[in-house]
Amino acid sequence: MEQKEKSVEHFLNLIRKSKRGKFKIYIGMSAGVGKTYRMLLEAHSLLKNGVDVQIGYIETHNRKETHDLIDGLPVIPRRKAFYRGKELEEMDLQSILNAHPEVVIVDELAHTNIEGSKNEKRWQDVLTILDAGISVISAMNIQHIESLNEDVQRITGIEVRERVPDRVLQLADETVNIDLTADELITRLREGKIYHASKIETALRNFFQAEKILQLRELALKEVAAQVERKVDNEISVNSKLRHERLLACISSNHEIAKMIIRKTARLAGYYNSKWYVLYVETRREDPNRIKLSVQRHLINNFKMATELGAEVIRIKDNNIPSVIARVALEKQITTVCIGKPHLRLWRVILNTNVFNQLLNKLSNSDIDIVILS
Repeated sequence: MEQKEKSVEHFLNLIRKSKRGKFKIYIGMSAGVGKTYRMLLEAHSLLKNGVDVQIGYIETHNRKETHDLIDGLPVIPRRKAFYRGKELEEMDLQSILNAHPEVVIVDELAHTNIEGSKNEKRWQDVLTILDAGISVISAMNIQHIESLNEDVQRITGIEVRERVPDRVLQLADETVNIDLTADELITRLREGKIYHASKIETALRNFFQAEKILQLRELALKEVAAQVERKVDNEISVNSKLRHERLLACISSNHEIAKMIIRKTARLAGYYNSKWYVLYVETRREDPNRIKLSVQRHLINNFKMATELGAEVIRIKDNNIPSVIARVALEKQITTVCIGKPHLRLWRVILNTNVFNQLLNKLSNSDIDIVILS
């Protein structure tokens, strides 16, 4: 309890130091670990400390112990919207901005807004709220982090469609992991504290298996640890002799492999808190007139994803891929070049040209590393 009070006091101090809103995110390995519950507990603590805290959006999933905590907290009414003949409720962004509380609680950070809303995603609403000088406490599950999409799909067999760019997490002033053991989480599920009784057995056969929970728990712990390291690097002076990482992800028009390279480089960039680039070299074989429209659409989507993850995208028309990589690496002061596995066509092009030796020499002389992503 004492540790929780210190956390509340620390966030309170952050709020009072800055004109831009402060941002705190609770992260969990899955639904049911208690993120919403903890946010509401913190809201009560802030209210007792004289802070104007209001609920912008909360999702209790009909969990009684969570729902009961709403009592006594000011709630900003949701807006009603009609979509495909149904009346739905959404967070009212404009009402939050008009009310302008010191702190607002916003649940379900990865949520996709109803068509016609000002922003497509709730995390975009949160950025608008922060820019208005309102502090935000929010929550999300580890599987909603964009760069972890493939890892989560490998663990669970499910592709998560609602995702949050890594850069949003990197904006957080505080990141808190809500942790439970696999046994504790499964017990909560069996007791009906997560889903309705009719869904429990299905959940146990699918997502809520001990081995899956353990792997997701590891991802959550690593993510929050990385966020803490990043915060330490930003706020505490480090040895000036340590090199500042700058990463270059080299992609082709191969959609799946390019997507993997972008996400893994984003993870590395996040770990090092570094600037990073995505390089696409358009050869004659990849001229827009020669590749399918579907391939072009995937390529554009990958550029968009890279930008959302914080990369600067570089597009260059040239047939000499190794030469372009070397030139861009030197121009942008790259420390690490990231490319795909050896079976990639891009890699074969590099291996089959005399320029490859020149590339290695240049990168070696410049103290640039090459990372092959599997």
